[in-house]
Amino acid sequence: MPLCLVTGATGYIGGRLVPELLSAGHDVRCMVRSAGKLRDLPWAARTEVAEADATDLERTRRALAGVDVAYYLIHTMGASGRFAERDRLAARVFAAAAAEAGVRRIVYLGGPAGDERLSPHLRSRAEVGEIFLRGAVPAVVLRAAVIIGSGSASFEMLRHLTERLPVMTTPRWVRSRTQPIAVRDVLRYLVAWAQVPGTVNRGFDIGGPDVLTYADMMQGYAAVAGLPPRVIIPVPLLSPRLSSLWVGLVTPVPASIARPLVESLRNEAVCGEHDIARHVPDPEGGLIGFRRAVGLALKKIKEADVATRWSSASTPGAPSDPLPTDPDWAGGSLFVDDRRLAVPASPQALWQVIESIGGRNGWYSLPVAWQLRGLADRLVGGVGLRRGRRDPARLRVGDSIDFWRVEEVVPGELLRLRAEMRLPGLAWLELGVTRSGGRTIYTQRAIFHPHGLLGHLYWWAIAPFHGLIFGRMPVNVAAAARRQERSPS
Repeated sequence: MPLCLVTGATGYIGGRLVPELLSAGHDVRCMVRSAGKLRDLPWAARTEVAEADATDLERTRRALAGVDVAYYLIHTMGASGRFAERDRLAARVFAAAAAEAGVRRIVYLGGPAGDERLSPHLRSRAEVGEIFLRGAVPAVVLRAAVIIGSGSASFEMLRHLTERLPVMTTPRWVRSRTQPIAVRDVLRYLVAWAQVPGTVNRGFDIGGPDVLTYADMMQGYAAVAGLPPRVIIPVPLLSPRLSSLWVGLVTPVPASIARPLVESLRNEAVCGEHDIARHVPDPEGGLIGFRRAVGLALKKIKEADVATRWSSASTPGAPSDPLPTDPDWAGGSLFVDDRRLAVPASPQALWQVIESIGGRNGWYSLPVAWQLRGLADRLVGGVGLRRGRRDPARLRVGDSIDFWRVEEVVPGELLRLRAEMRLPGLAWLELGVTRSGGRTIYTQRAIFHPHGLLGHLYWWAIAPFHGLIFGRMPVNVAAAARRQERSPS
Protein backbone atom coordinates (compact mmCIF):
# COMPACT_ATOMS: atom_id res chain seq x y z
CA MET A 1 0.00 0.00 0.00
CA PRO A 2 1.32 3.48 -0.80
CA LEU A 3 2.51 5.88 1.86
CA CYS A 4 0.21 8.91 1.85
CA LEU A 5 1.07 12.35 3.15
CA VAL A 6 -1.79 14.62 4.24
CA THR A 7 -1.39 18.35 4.69
CA GLY A 8 -4.10 20.23 6.54
CA ALA A 9 -4.71 17.23 8.80
CA THR A 10 -6.13 19.47 11.52
CA GLY A 11 -8.69 20.97 9.16
CA TYR A 12 -12.21 19.95 8.20
CA ILE A 13 -11.44 17.65 5.26
CA GLY A 14 -7.95 16.57 6.36
CA GLY A 15 -9.16 15.52 9.79
CA ARG A 16 -11.68 13.20 8.12
CA LEU A 17 -9.44 11.99 5.32
CA VAL A 18 -6.69 10.59 7.57
CA PRO A 19 -8.91 8.01 9.34
CA GLU A 20 -10.45 7.04 5.99
CA LEU A 21 -7.01 6.38 4.53
CA LEU A 22 -6.03 4.38 7.60
CA SER A 23 -9.23 2.31 7.34
CA ALA A 24 -8.35 1.59 3.70
CA GLY A 25 -5.03 0.13 4.86
CA HIS A 26 -2.71 2.98 3.87
CA ASP A 27 0.22 4.23 5.86
CA VAL A 28 -0.26 7.92 6.59
CA ARG A 29 2.10 10.75 7.42
CA CYS A 30 0.65 14.08 8.52
CA MET A 31 2.48 17.30 7.71
CA VAL A 32 1.63 19.99 10.24
CA ARG A 33 3.30 23.11 11.54
CA SER A 34 2.92 21.94 15.14
CA ALA A 35 2.78 18.25 16.06
CA GLY A 36 1.04 19.12 19.32
CA LYS A 37 -2.16 19.96 17.44
CA LEU A 38 -2.58 16.28 16.56
CA ARG A 39 -1.86 14.95 20.04
CA ASP A 40 -5.43 14.27 21.18
CA LEU A 41 -6.88 13.08 17.89
CA PRO A 42 -8.04 9.45 18.16
CA TRP A 43 -6.09 8.32 15.10
CA ALA A 44 -2.88 10.27 15.72
CA ALA A 45 -0.95 7.34 17.23
CA ARG A 46 -1.43 5.36 14.01
CA THR A 47 0.25 7.98 11.84
CA GLU A 48 3.68 9.48 11.33
CA VAL A 49 3.96 13.19 12.01
CA ALA A 50 6.28 15.59 10.20
CA GLU A 51 6.57 19.21 11.29
CA ALA A 52 6.91 21.57 8.34
CA ASP A 53 5.47 24.72 6.86
CA ALA A 54 4.53 24.34 3.19
CA THR A 55 6.63 27.42 2.37
CA ASP A 56 9.81 25.84 3.79
CA LEU A 57 11.39 23.85 0.94
CA GLU A 58 13.90 21.85 2.96
CA ARG A 59 11.54 20.76 5.72
CA THR A 60 8.76 20.02 3.24
CA ARG A 61 11.13 17.88 1.17
CA ARG A 62 12.07 15.89 4.29
CA ALA A 63 8.38 15.47 5.15
CA LEU A 64 7.75 14.10 1.63
CA ALA A 65 10.64 11.63 1.66
CA GLY A 66 9.39 8.16 0.70
CA VAL A 67 5.84 9.39 0.06
CA ASP A 68 3.87 7.95 -2.86
CA VAL A 69 0.76 10.15 -2.82
CA ALA A 70 0.59 13.65 -1.31
CA TYR A 71 -2.73 15.31 -0.46
CA TYR A 72 -2.61 19.08 -0.54
CA LEU A 73 -5.50 20.46 1.54
CA ILE A 74 -4.15 23.89 2.46
CA HIS A 75 -6.35 26.96 1.91
CA THR A 76 -6.24 30.44 3.38
CA MET A 77 -9.98 30.83 3.92
CA GLY A 78 -10.88 34.11 5.54
CA ALA A 79 -7.38 35.56 5.34
CA SER A 80 -7.06 39.13 4.20
CA GLY A 81 -4.29 40.95 2.43
CA ARG A 82 -1.83 38.97 0.33
CA PHE A 83 -3.43 35.53 0.75
CA ALA A 84 -3.16 34.72 -2.98
CA GLU A 85 0.57 35.37 -2.93
CA ARG A 86 0.99 33.10 0.10
CA ASP A 87 -1.11 30.39 -1.56
CA ARG A 88 0.98 30.67 -4.71
CA LEU A 89 4.28 30.45 -2.82
CA ALA A 90 3.21 27.46 -0.74
CA ALA A 91 1.97 25.56 -3.80
CA ARG A 92 5.17 26.18 -5.76
CA VAL A 93 7.37 25.12 -2.85
CA PHE A 94 5.28 21.99 -2.25
CA ALA A 95 5.34 21.04 -5.95
CA ALA A 96 9.13 21.47 -6.09
CA ALA A 97 9.66 19.51 -2.88
CA ALA A 98 7.40 16.71 -4.13
CA ALA A 99 9.39 16.46 -7.37
CA GLU A 100 12.71 16.30 -5.51
CA ALA A 101 11.33 13.67 -3.11
CA GLY A 102 10.07 11.45 -5.95
CA VAL A 103 6.37 11.66 -5.06
CA ARG A 104 4.22 9.72 -7.53
CA ARG A 105 1.05 11.87 -7.37
CA ILE A 106 -0.31 15.06 -5.83
CA VAL A 107 -4.04 15.23 -5.07
CA TYR A 108 -5.49 18.70 -4.55
CA LEU A 109 -9.03 19.60 -3.48
CA GLY A 110 -9.94 22.98 -4.95
CA GLY A 111 -12.98 24.98 -5.93
CA PRO A 112 -15.07 25.13 -9.09
CA ALA A 113 -13.51 26.34 -12.32
CA GLY A 114 -14.77 29.42 -14.08
CA ASP A 115 -13.79 32.61 -15.85
CA GLU A 116 -12.40 35.98 -14.85
CA ARG A 117 -15.53 36.66 -12.79
CA LEU A 118 -14.41 34.21 -10.13
CA SER A 119 -13.97 35.60 -6.63
CA PRO A 120 -10.39 36.30 -5.47
CA HIS A 121 -10.41 33.18 -3.29
CA LEU A 122 -11.67 30.91 -6.08
CA ARG A 123 -9.17 32.43 -8.50
CA SER A 124 -6.43 31.65 -5.99
CA ARG A 125 -7.61 28.04 -5.68
CA ALA A 126 -7.72 27.67 -9.45
CA GLU A 127 -4.21 29.08 -9.69
CA VAL A 128 -2.93 26.60 -7.10
CA GLY A 129 -4.45 23.78 -9.15
CA GLU A 130 -2.71 25.04 -12.28
CA ILE A 131 0.62 25.19 -10.45
CA PHE A 132 0.33 21.52 -9.59
CA LEU A 133 -0.86 20.52 -13.08
CA ARG A 134 2.14 22.30 -14.64
CA GLY A 135 4.58 20.75 -12.17
CA ALA A 136 6.86 17.74 -12.60
CA VAL A 137 4.68 15.47 -10.44
CA PRO A 138 1.40 14.21 -11.98
CA ALA A 139 -1.47 15.91 -10.20
CA VAL A 140 -5.18 15.31 -9.77
CA VAL A 141 -7.19 18.45 -9.07
CA LEU A 142 -10.71 17.83 -7.73
CA ARG A 143 -13.00 20.82 -8.20
CA ALA A 144 -15.91 20.89 -5.74
CA ALA A 145 -18.50 23.60 -5.12
CA VAL A 146 -20.63 23.37 -1.95
CA ILE A 147 -19.67 20.49 0.35
CA ILE A 148 -22.55 19.20 2.48
CA GLY A 149 -21.53 17.54 5.71
CA SER A 150 -21.91 18.01 9.44
CA GLY A 151 -19.69 20.84 10.58
CA SER A 152 -18.66 22.20 7.16
CA ALA A 153 -18.72 25.99 6.82
CA SER A 154 -21.05 25.76 3.81
CA PHE A 155 -23.46 23.49 5.66
CA GLU A 156 -23.43 25.56 8.87
CA MET A 157 -24.17 28.71 6.87
CA LEU A 158 -27.06 27.00 5.06
CA ARG A 159 -28.37 25.40 8.24
CA HIS A 160 -28.49 28.51 10.40
CA LEU A 161 -29.82 30.81 7.70
CA THR A 162 -32.67 28.39 7.04
CA GLU A 163 -33.47 27.62 10.66
CA ARG A 164 -33.32 31.18 11.96
CA LEU A 165 -34.99 33.08 9.10
CA PRO A 166 -38.44 31.83 8.10
CA VAL A 167 -38.76 34.98 5.99
CA MET A 168 -35.68 36.51 4.40
CA THR A 169 -34.60 39.03 1.84
CA THR A 170 -31.63 37.63 -0.04
CA PRO A 171 -29.10 38.71 -2.67
CA ARG A 172 -29.41 37.67 -6.30
CA TRP A 173 -26.87 34.88 -5.81
CA VAL A 174 -29.56 32.68 -4.24
CA ARG A 175 -30.69 32.10 -7.85
CA SER A 176 -27.27 30.91 -9.07
CA ARG A 177 -27.13 27.21 -9.79
CA THR A 178 -24.63 24.96 -8.03
CA GLN A 179 -24.00 21.23 -7.73
CA PRO A 180 -23.49 20.38 -4.05
CA ILE A 181 -21.64 17.22 -3.06
CA ALA A 182 -21.81 15.16 0.13
CA VAL A 183 -18.62 15.12 2.17
CA ARG A 184 -18.74 11.30 2.08
CA ASP A 185 -18.42 11.35 -1.70
CA VAL A 186 -15.58 13.87 -1.51
CA LEU A 187 -13.69 11.58 0.88
CA ARG A 188 -14.41 8.55 -1.31
CA TYR A 189 -12.87 10.30 -4.30
CA LEU A 190 -9.84 11.43 -2.30
CA VAL A 191 -9.12 7.98 -0.87
CA ALA A 192 -9.56 6.29 -4.25
CA TRP A 193 -6.81 8.37 -5.89
CA ALA A 194 -4.24 6.79 -3.59
CA GLN A 195 -4.41 3.66 -5.77
CA VAL A 196 -5.64 4.67 -9.22
CA PRO A 197 -2.98 3.40 -11.65
CA GLY A 198 -1.29 5.46 -14.32
CA THR A 199 -0.02 9.01 -14.44
CA VAL A 200 -3.22 11.00 -14.70
CA ASN A 201 -2.54 14.73 -14.76
CA ARG A 202 -5.73 16.78 -15.02
CA GLY A 203 -8.59 18.42 -13.18
CA PHE A 204 -12.01 16.85 -12.56
CA ASP A 205 -15.32 18.47 -11.68
CA ILE A 206 -16.98 16.65 -8.78
CA GLY A 207 -20.56 17.16 -7.65
CA GLY A 208 -23.60 15.27 -6.47
CA PRO A 209 -26.57 14.26 -8.62
CA ASP A 210 -28.60 17.44 -7.93
CA VAL A 211 -28.26 20.84 -9.61
CA LEU A 212 -29.88 23.42 -7.34
CA THR A 213 -30.01 27.12 -6.62
CA TYR A 214 -29.14 28.26 -3.11
CA ALA A 215 -32.83 29.01 -2.61
CA ASP A 216 -33.59 25.40 -3.60
CA MET A 217 -31.06 24.21 -1.02
CA MET A 218 -32.64 26.29 1.74
CA GLN A 219 -36.08 24.91 0.91
CA GLY A 220 -34.63 21.39 0.69
CA TYR A 221 -32.95 21.78 4.06
CA ALA A 222 -36.20 23.05 5.59
CA ALA A 223 -38.07 20.00 4.28
CA VAL A 224 -35.51 17.53 5.66
CA ALA A 225 -35.36 19.34 9.02
CA GLY A 226 -39.16 19.35 9.32
CA LEU A 227 -39.49 23.14 8.99
CA PRO A 228 -42.21 25.03 7.09
CA PRO A 229 -41.25 26.28 3.63
CA ARG A 230 -39.18 29.45 3.78
CA VAL A 231 -40.26 32.75 2.22
CA ILE A 232 -37.30 33.95 0.15
CA ILE A 233 -37.36 37.40 -1.44
CA PRO A 234 -34.32 38.13 -3.64
CA VAL A 235 -33.26 41.79 -3.83
CA PRO A 236 -30.56 43.26 -6.10
CA LEU A 237 -28.88 45.57 -3.59
CA LEU A 238 -27.00 43.24 -1.24
CA SER A 239 -23.31 43.07 -2.18
CA PRO A 240 -21.10 40.12 -1.15
CA ARG A 241 -19.59 42.30 1.58
CA LEU A 242 -22.97 43.25 3.06
CA SER A 243 -24.19 39.67 2.63
CA SER A 244 -21.17 38.27 4.49
CA LEU A 245 -21.69 40.73 7.35
CA TRP A 246 -25.30 39.60 7.59
CA VAL A 247 -24.27 35.93 7.49
CA GLY A 248 -21.72 36.69 10.22
CA LEU A 249 -24.45 38.04 12.48
CA VAL A 250 -27.01 35.29 11.84
CA THR A 251 -24.83 32.19 11.63
CA PRO A 252 -21.78 30.83 13.52
CA VAL A 253 -19.60 31.48 10.45
CA PRO A 254 -17.77 34.82 10.91
CA ALA A 255 -17.91 37.42 8.15
CA SER A 256 -14.24 36.86 7.28
CA ILE A 257 -14.99 33.26 6.29
CA ALA A 258 -18.53 33.90 5.06
CA ARG A 259 -17.35 36.39 2.46
CA PRO A 260 -15.37 33.94 0.27
CA LEU A 261 -18.27 31.48 0.59
CA VAL A 262 -20.77 34.12 -0.50
CA GLU A 263 -18.53 35.33 -3.33
CA SER A 264 -18.20 31.77 -4.61
CA LEU A 265 -21.99 31.54 -4.93
CA ARG A 266 -22.24 34.48 -7.32
CA ASN A 267 -21.17 32.29 -10.24
CA GLU A 268 -22.83 29.10 -11.39
CA ALA A 269 -20.88 26.05 -10.28
CA VAL A 270 -22.30 23.14 -12.27
CA CYS A 271 -20.05 20.26 -13.31
CA GLY A 272 -19.03 20.47 -16.96
CA GLU A 273 -18.03 16.81 -17.09
CA HIS A 274 -18.08 13.60 -15.06
CA ASP A 275 -14.87 12.09 -16.42
CA ILE A 276 -13.73 11.09 -12.96
CA ALA A 277 -16.06 8.07 -13.21
CA ARG A 278 -13.62 6.53 -15.73
CA HIS A 279 -11.04 6.27 -12.95
CA VAL A 280 -13.24 6.14 -9.82
CA PRO A 281 -16.56 4.50 -10.73
CA ASP A 282 -19.72 5.76 -9.06
CA PRO A 283 -20.82 3.62 -6.10
CA GLU A 284 -23.68 1.19 -6.42
CA GLY A 285 -26.81 3.27 -5.99
CA GLY A 286 -25.11 6.41 -7.26
CA LEU A 287 -23.76 9.51 -5.58
CA ILE A 288 -25.48 10.87 -2.49
CA GLY A 289 -28.24 13.35 -3.26
CA PHE A 290 -28.61 16.71 -1.54
CA ARG A 291 -31.50 15.84 0.77
CA ARG A 292 -29.91 12.57 1.85
CA ALA A 293 -26.64 14.43 2.55
CA VAL A 294 -28.54 16.91 4.71
CA GLY A 295 -30.24 14.08 6.58
CA LEU A 296 -26.90 12.36 7.25
CA ALA A 297 -25.38 15.61 8.48
CA LEU A 298 -28.28 16.34 10.83
CA LYS A 299 -28.09 12.81 12.20
CA LYS A 300 -24.41 13.31 13.05
CA ILE A 301 -25.20 16.61 14.77
CA LYS A 302 -28.04 15.09 16.77
CA GLU A 303 -25.80 12.24 17.92
CA ALA A 304 -22.95 14.66 18.78
CA ASP A 305 -20.75 12.65 16.44
CA VAL A 306 -19.18 15.46 14.41
CA ALA A 307 -15.60 14.41 13.71
CA THR A 308 -14.39 17.79 12.43
CA ARG A 309 -15.90 21.24 11.99
CA TRP A 310 -15.10 24.28 9.90
CA SER A 311 -13.55 25.73 13.06
CA SER A 312 -11.21 22.73 13.46
CA ALA A 313 -8.58 24.61 11.48
CA SER A 314 -6.89 27.57 13.11
CA THR A 315 -8.76 30.84 12.71
CA PRO A 316 -7.02 33.03 10.10
CA GLY A 317 -5.04 35.72 11.87
CA ALA A 318 -5.37 34.06 15.28
CA PRO A 319 -2.34 34.60 17.51
CA SER A 320 0.20 31.84 18.09
CA ASP A 321 2.56 33.66 20.45
CA PRO A 322 3.95 31.74 23.43
CA LEU A 323 2.18 31.73 26.78
CA PRO A 324 3.80 34.27 29.11
CA THR A 325 5.04 31.43 31.34
CA ASP A 326 6.83 29.67 28.46
CA PRO A 327 10.65 29.86 28.41
CA ASP A 328 10.69 31.62 25.04
CA TRP A 329 8.27 34.35 26.03
CA ALA A 330 9.67 37.74 25.05
CA GLY A 331 8.43 39.50 28.18
CA GLY A 332 6.55 42.78 28.55
CA SER A 333 3.54 43.97 30.51
CA LEU A 334 1.23 41.32 31.87
CA PHE A 335 -2.11 41.51 33.65
CA VAL A 336 -3.36 38.51 35.64
CA ASP A 337 -6.67 37.84 37.38
CA ASP A 338 -6.02 34.88 39.70
CA ARG A 339 -8.73 33.17 41.79
CA ARG A 340 -9.04 30.00 43.90
CA LEU A 341 -11.96 28.43 45.70
CA ALA A 342 -12.43 25.30 47.81
CA VAL A 343 -15.21 23.21 46.28
CA PRO A 344 -17.31 20.76 48.34
CA ALA A 345 -17.27 18.19 45.55
CA SER A 346 -14.92 15.53 44.22
CA PRO A 347 -12.13 16.45 41.79
CA GLN A 348 -13.84 14.28 39.18
CA ALA A 349 -17.14 16.20 39.45
CA LEU A 350 -15.33 19.54 39.25
CA TRP A 351 -13.35 18.43 36.20
CA GLN A 352 -16.52 17.32 34.41
CA VAL A 353 -17.90 20.84 34.80
CA ILE A 354 -14.65 22.45 33.60
CA GLU A 355 -14.33 20.18 30.57
CA SER A 356 -17.92 20.87 29.50
CA ILE A 357 -17.70 24.66 29.83
CA GLY A 358 -18.84 26.93 27.00
CA GLY A 359 -21.22 26.27 24.15
CA ARG A 360 -24.71 25.53 25.40
CA ASN A 361 -23.45 25.16 28.97
CA GLY A 362 -22.28 28.77 29.05
CA TRP A 363 -19.55 30.35 31.16
CA TYR A 364 -21.13 30.35 34.62
CA SER A 365 -21.32 34.13 35.02
CA LEU A 366 -23.48 36.89 33.58
CA PRO A 367 -24.64 35.27 30.32
CA VAL A 368 -25.72 38.69 29.00
CA ALA A 369 -22.19 40.06 29.43
CA TRP A 370 -20.70 37.13 27.51
CA GLN A 371 -23.30 37.47 24.77
CA LEU A 372 -22.59 41.19 24.42
CA ARG A 373 -18.84 40.52 24.23
CA GLY A 374 -19.47 37.89 21.57
CA LEU A 375 -21.70 40.26 19.59
CA ALA A 376 -19.08 43.02 19.80
CA ASP A 377 -16.49 40.60 18.46
CA ARG A 378 -18.65 39.62 15.50
CA LEU A 379 -19.34 43.27 14.67
CA VAL A 380 -15.61 43.78 14.11
CA GLY A 381 -15.24 40.58 12.08
CA GLY A 382 -14.34 38.16 14.88
CA VAL A 383 -15.67 34.67 15.52
CA GLY A 384 -17.95 35.58 18.43
CA LEU A 385 -19.60 32.99 20.65
CA ARG A 386 -21.53 31.02 18.04
CA ARG A 387 -18.86 28.45 17.18
CA GLY A 388 -19.95 26.49 20.24
CA ARG A 389 -18.28 23.13 20.81
CA ARG A 390 -17.53 20.07 18.71
CA ASP A 391 -18.43 17.71 21.60
CA PRO A 392 -20.64 18.75 24.56
CA ALA A 393 -18.61 16.86 27.17
CA ARG A 394 -15.08 16.15 25.91
CA LEU A 395 -12.27 18.41 24.73
CA ARG A 396 -9.03 17.89 22.90
CA VAL A 397 -6.17 20.19 21.98
CA GLY A 398 -7.14 22.31 18.98
CA ASP A 399 -10.90 22.29 19.63
CA SER A 400 -12.70 25.62 19.42
CA ILE A 401 -15.03 26.73 22.23
CA ASP A 402 -16.93 29.86 21.30
CA PHE A 403 -14.21 32.53 20.88
CA TRP A 404 -11.53 30.39 22.56
CA ARG A 405 -9.19 27.68 21.23
CA VAL A 406 -8.09 24.77 23.45
CA GLU A 407 -4.35 25.13 23.83
CA GLU A 408 -3.77 22.51 26.53
CA VAL A 409 -5.74 19.78 28.27
CA VAL A 410 -4.36 17.77 31.17
CA PRO A 411 -7.31 15.48 32.05
CA GLY A 412 -8.48 16.02 35.60
CA GLU A 413 -6.05 18.90 36.16
CA LEU A 414 -5.89 21.75 33.66
CA LEU A 415 -7.75 23.35 30.76
CA ARG A 416 -5.99 26.24 29.03
CA LEU A 417 -7.83 28.33 26.47
CA ARG A 418 -6.37 30.93 24.10
CA ALA A 419 -8.60 33.81 23.02
CA GLU A 420 -9.36 34.12 19.29
CA MET A 421 -11.56 37.18 19.67
CA ARG A 422 -10.37 40.50 18.26
CA LEU A 423 -8.24 42.05 21.01
CA PRO A 424 -5.46 44.64 21.35
CA GLY A 425 -3.30 41.96 22.89
CA LEU A 426 -3.15 38.25 23.75
CA ALA A 427 -5.38 36.51 26.28
CA TRP A 428 -5.61 33.12 27.96
CA LEU A 429 -8.00 31.55 30.45
CA GLU A 430 -6.79 28.67 32.64
CA LEU A 431 -9.19 26.52 34.67
CA GLY A 432 -7.81 23.81 36.92
CA VAL A 433 -8.34 21.28 39.70
CA THR A 434 -5.92 20.72 42.56
CA ARG A 435 -5.98 19.07 45.99
CA SER A 436 -4.93 20.80 49.20
CA GLY A 437 -5.35 19.42 52.69
CA GLY A 438 -7.81 16.84 51.44
CA ARG A 439 -9.96 19.53 49.81
CA THR A 440 -10.81 20.02 46.15
CA ILE A 441 -9.58 23.40 44.93
CA TYR A 442 -10.82 25.17 41.81
CA THR A 443 -8.20 27.42 40.22
CA GLN A 444 -8.86 30.13 37.66
CA ARG A 445 -6.40 32.43 35.96
CA ALA A 446 -7.11 35.03 33.28
CA ILE A 447 -3.97 36.35 31.57
CA PHE A 448 -3.72 39.35 29.27
CA HIS A 449 -0.61 40.55 27.45
CA PRO A 450 -1.45 44.03 26.07
CA HIS A 451 -0.18 45.35 22.76
CA GLY A 452 0.78 48.99 23.13
CA LEU A 453 -1.21 51.78 24.72
CA LEU A 454 -4.50 50.53 23.26
CA GLY A 455 -4.01 47.20 25.02
CA HIS A 456 -3.42 48.88 28.38
CA LEU A 457 -6.47 51.10 27.91
CA TYR A 458 -8.56 48.06 26.99
CA TRP A 459 -7.56 46.19 30.16
CA TRP A 460 -8.31 49.08 32.49
CA ALA A 461 -11.58 49.81 30.70
CA ILE A 462 -12.89 46.30 31.36
CA ALA A 463 -11.29 45.93 34.81
CA PRO A 464 -14.50 47.00 36.64
CA PHE A 465 -16.32 44.05 35.05
CA HIS A 466 -13.76 41.45 36.11
CA GLY A 467 -15.27 41.10 39.55
CA LEU A 468 -18.70 40.50 38.01
CA ILE A 469 -17.51 38.06 35.34
CA PHE A 470 -14.41 36.27 36.64
CA GLY A 471 -15.44 36.79 40.28
CA ARG A 472 -18.74 34.94 39.89
CA MET A 473 -17.33 32.08 37.86
CA PRO A 474 -15.71 30.14 40.76
CA VAL A 475 -18.89 30.20 42.86
CA ASN A 476 -21.10 29.10 39.98
CA VAL A 477 -18.65 26.43 38.78
CA ALA A 478 -18.52 25.08 42.34
CA ALA A 479 -22.32 24.95 42.49
CA ALA A 480 -22.42 23.11 39.16
CA ALA A 481 -19.83 20.61 40.47
CA ARG A 482 -21.99 19.92 43.54
CA ARG A 483 -24.99 19.32 41.28
CA GLN A 484 -22.86 17.10 39.06
CA GLU A 485 -21.87 14.96 42.06
CA ARG A 486 -25.47 14.60 43.22
CA SER A 487 -26.66 13.69 39.72
CA PRO A 488 -27.58 9.98 39.33
CA SER A 489 -25.52 9.83 36.09
